[in-house]
Amino acid sequence: MLKPNRAVILTFLAPAVICYLLVFLYPTLRTTAMSFFAVESVSDSVSAWSFNGFANYVKLFETSIYTQSLINIGRLWFFGGMGVMLLALIFAVTLTGDFKGTKFFRAAIYLPNVVSAVAMGTMWLNYVYNSDYGLLTSVLTSLGFQTHGQILWTGPGMRFWTMLVAYCFGMVGYHMLIFISGIEQIPKDYYEAALIEGANMLRRFFLVTVPFIKGVTRTNIVMWTVFTVGFFVWGQLFSPVNLSYDTVAPMNYMYQLVFGASSAATAVRDSGAGAAIGVILMVIVIIVFFATNFIVRKDETEV
Repeated sequence: MLKPNRAVILTFLAPAVICYLLVFLYPTLRTTAMSFFAVESVSDSVSAWSFNGFANYVKLFETSIYTQSLINIGRLWFFGGMGVMLLALIFAVTLTGDFKGTKFFRAAIYLPNVVSAVAMGTMWLNYVYNSDYGLLTSVLTSLGFQTHGQILWTGPGMRFWTMLVAYCFGMVGYHMLIFISGIEQIPKDYYEAALIEGANMLRRFFLVTVPFIKGVTRTNIVMWTVFTVGFFVWGQLFSPVNLSYDTVAPMNYMYQLVFGASSAATAVRDSGAGAAIGVILMVIVIIVFFATNFIVRKDETEV
């Protein structure tokens, strides 16, 4: 039996380890350290940093627009996640059946993920939510709901929910494929045995499918959390000039702090507070990851 050559192993591992250290670990540690300092520009040298402890974190939680941004991603995570996961699971179960056209429907549902977020958001704003000629207005008006057809869908109070619907529309296909990957790994013998025992479709779903897809469910929840805390482009599209309480997310506020407000005559930057936002988002993802693994535990039924 050949002994492993340590030199060869290290040679192949070195590029990946170096990339990890430079691209992920070092920026993470630097950002965490920066969050405890008063830093104007993200490119300032460490010698220009001024230690201020937890002042950046206190300042953030005393700022109303930042606390609103956390509420927004909380609503996005919960309400959007419920809708996306439910639809993704329904489509996944349906499209793992033996009938013609499954590949076409899978591709059609996944297609919005291929289109850039900017193009997708522009389409929703101009061709779906437009109060003059948008699809939603035209359909409601043609059905006799003229009053509802004249609603300003991107106006105050409505903007968050219309943005949520538009964003979730493009996310269903991604999570559907993850569910499909788990469902297709379930041995067919279990379904055949359940069918012989007289279990109907609903009972087969809860007694066979659900126990076997706990792993991919955990993956979907964690990935949805990562996408939620990184929510940025859609907030910029629905409020392109100034930050809006309806659409602001932590990443939008962090962008303004680090690079300055686009509408301000003089850019006021606070990269230390921006770094604190990044640390808070990282902690949120870690908490959700461990909570998900604790609640949705792996058992012997998983493949």
